[in-house]
Amino acid sequence: MSWETVIGLETHAQLSTVSKIFSGAATAFGAAPNTQASAVDIALPGVLPVLNRGAVERAIRFGLSVGATINRKSVFARKNYFYPDLPKGYQISQFEIPVVQGGSIAIVTGEGEKTVRLTRAHLEEDAGKSLHEDYHGMTGIDLNRAGTPLLEIVSEPDLRSSDEAVAYAKALHALVRWIGICDGNMQEGSFRCDANVSVRRVGEPLGTRCEFKNLISFRFMQLAIDFEVRRQIELIEDGGTVVQETRLYDPAKNETRSMRSKEDAQDYRYFPDPDLPPLLIDDAWIERERAALPELPALRKLRFMAASRADFVAAAGNDASLGTEAVAGVQAGGPKPTYALTPADATALVASRALADYYEDVVAAGSIDAKVAANWVLGELAAALNRAEIDVEAAPIGPAQLAGMLARVKDGTISGKIGKEVFDAMWAGEGDADAVIARRGLTQISDETAIEAIVDGVLAANASIVAEFRAGKEKAFNSLVGQAMKATRGKANPAQVNAVLKKKLEP
Repeated sequence: MSWETVIGLETHAQLSTVSKIFSGAATAFGAAPNTQASAVDIALPGVLPVLNRGAVERAIRFGLSVGATINRKSVFARKNYFYPDLPKGYQISQFEIPVVQGGSIAIVTGEGEKTVRLTRAHLEEDAGKSLHEDYHGMTGIDLNRAGTPLLEIVSEPDLRSSDEAVAYAKALHALVRWIGICDGNMQEGSFRCDANVSVRRVGEPLGTRCEFKNLISFRFMQLAIDFEVRRQIELIEDGGTVVQETRLYDPAKNETRSMRSKEDAQDYRYFPDPDLPPLLIDDAWIERERAALPELPALRKLRFMAASRADFVAAAGNDASLGTEAVAGVQAGGPKPTYALTPADATALVASRALADYYEDVVAAGSIDAKVAANWVLGELAAALNRAEIDVEAAPIGPAQLAGMLARVKDGTISGKIGKEVFDAMWAGEGDADAVIARRGLTQISDETAIEAIVDGVLAANASIVAEFRAGKEKAFNSLVGQAMKATRGKANPAQVNAVLKKKLEP
């Protein structure tokens, strides 16, 4: 019998509030140690927590975006454990009744599409941080993160490979950024994943799981899972037994090693926090958060692919992964543009909300053909962003500027090839398209008389290539076109060059 991998992920998304979940202390990254830790955060005697409304709003938005149930009443609990960086000796979290229950996220892998079920998403506070470097053999405690608002998102054990786990983590990462509840900065710890991994023979009950804490890159997640799967299979096949524990992934050695035994829920001795009343959420609050949600990526992808509004409404109605409320929202919503893009282009454009917005702004700014705009945004723009290692929000060419350049290609002022030169100049800060074209003298030659003179010169200088063409070598024609474009430094209208050449070469 073959082995089957079973993976569930627990993801901690730091919510994008300016203050902590139970105090008014700041959550800004990079402050000097212990300068953003209030009396509440460090648990001085007599202090009381006060819930941050903004954290609840963001939790509700997440629940709505994944089609989950928003519990009208949820309870905060004390999760008891003892770490040096946990000042209260317990963490305020949610256990039996979380704010968000259920829901799902669709992922795409090489095996196709798959829906991953969510167990829950609950609010909790972060712990502090233990610092082990540069302390002369001692450990320093920084409580700046203590009390930082987190939404812990727990998946069902539906993932069957490291590829699926990474696809799920990336989809979740994109979603929390899309709806604006988390900045997703993994290097700063704003988005951290814990993976629970086990193996079993196909058809048998779930095996014993091991957990990996705080995986802060998708690459490390994949490497850690793949190593652990091999370790567990080899251990069992050699007659050993997998022990439930928390393990650490060491990227330098590409291996996992044991940290401590893994606790179960009863070990934390959860009980309702007596300092916090139940969290009550009414229908009006939920509707306000629903109205604040942007168009979600799954719907935007369908709209980008649709050729008309009618096609969009029909596609939404036929998509089983969309909730009934999302479909109703499409049917009731106002007109939004559709672009008839390919599934591949639409998928790439909704990789981030900022990129999708940029694309739509390009099309709207200059009435640019939707496919042409997609080609440039996913081609030249995406390549430039990768080279510069920046996000689209920081691009030196705005949507209106790119639309202006594409308008010059559309009206024949420049060719598409020259357009790339103009794009590079704009990226380098030389001004908008018209200024670059004028300064560099890049206006396309479209005068037929001028093109005929250029073609006559090319034919006269390349008699042997003309003879090859007349002898039946079709590729010789492309060579003549290239010579004509070279003679004009790429400024001749390619379509006109082709037409004039064909006319001149007719028997």
